[in-house]
Amino acid sequence: IILSTLLLMYSCDVVQQIGGAYNLSQCKYDYNSIDNVQIAGINLGKAKSVSVLQIASLSTILAGGTMQNIPFSMVLNLDVTNPNENAAAFLNGMDYMIELNDMEFSSGNLDVPVRIEAGGSQVVPLSIGVDLMNLMNRYSKDKVSSEMSRFLGISPGQTKVTVKLWPKVLIGNTPIKSPAHIPVTFLVGKKK
Repeated sequence: IILSTLLLMYSCDVVQQIGGAYNLSQCKYDYNSIDNVQIAGINLGKAKSVSVLQIASLSTILAGGTMQNIPFSMVLNLDVTNPNENAAAFLNGMDYMIELNDMEFSSGNLDVPVRIEAGGSQVVPLSIGVDLMNLMNRYSKDKVSSEMSRFLGISPGQTKVTVKLWPKVLIGNTPIKSPAHIPVTFLVGKKK
């Protein structure tokens, strides 16, 4: 009887989590902002107003030169709106991957619960960290430099950003990643 009760409790919890993750897949996702942008020790804040001196430094950094690595970090903020008027959208965490114009850029995870009440909205922050030199070795210096320059608004043109979100549910204390991702796509950068 005790074993049956435990199994029933776990299965009810798992069903609730799957329902919450499903509701999250039905949410509307929009770009909100980027914050805390840092590249090779240069703090660009929200990267909205980059000074001429910063542009010169960034251009040199993005050219690669003789640097061993080029650390880049930022927080990508997504607006998430739950259109469901009857049920919350929630999960216990998620894995994500970010592409810039179909170039695999970064991946990470958010290991805190996310809950968007019925009919509500919330900003979900995704922390991103990548070594641009690794990307330059994988793709090319020119490709990474031009994508980052557009993405940061240094050069004209827009960047298509694709975020793939894989919700996680807890079975016992073990997080299980969904086999299907939630796709989110938007444009950033200056219009030509």
